[in-house]
Amino acid sequence: MPLHTPRLIVRTIQEDDLPDLYQVFSDAAVTRFLPYITWEDTLAAHSWYARVKDMAAQAAGMQCVIVDKASNKVIGACLLFRFDPECERCELGYALAQSHWGGGYMAEAVRALLNHAFAEMGINRIEAEVDPRNPASAQLLRKLGFMQEGLLRQRWKMKGEIKDTWMFGLLRDEWQAANTPA
Repeated sequence: MPLHTPRLIVRTIQEDDLPDLYQVFSDAAVTRFLPYITWEDTLAAHSWYARVKDMAAQAAGMQCVIVDKASNKVIGACLLFRFDPECERCELGYALAQSHWGGGYMAEAVRALLNHAFAEMGINRIEAEVDPRNPASAQLLRKLGFMQEGLLRQRWKMKGEIKDTWMFGLLRDEWQAANTPA
């Protein structure tokens, strides 16, 4: 860490990233399918940051930001969380500024994070949950090699609504087979 791609830097979050992240997470379209509220003020940003730092201190998650090399601005975030060291598994989450949707930025960032997780962190399985009403997220995961493993009915109650979720999974040997030059 940090991870470099052609257009991006993926690195652990710092407090001075919050102004840029506020631009991302204060957009209701970005947070629509996320399990937390749209940021309405900087207090929400600092509260979220405190939870992220606590999660990192407990080795329960790794929150990263996605920095656009061209502008040196934070354009999104991705994280690995709910680490289960005994089972060598964790979960993946991500969000991207709406201005960068459709440009392949999230695939580029998550690919770098997956490489790091499987090669450097000893992770064997990465899971991701997607709201069925978010086909772009499901498409991203499929593009990266995740398998859709099922539908968990009424899995979450978020923002006052009971929601189904699609479960996706990716195994280290699948990732390595698909990403090792022949």
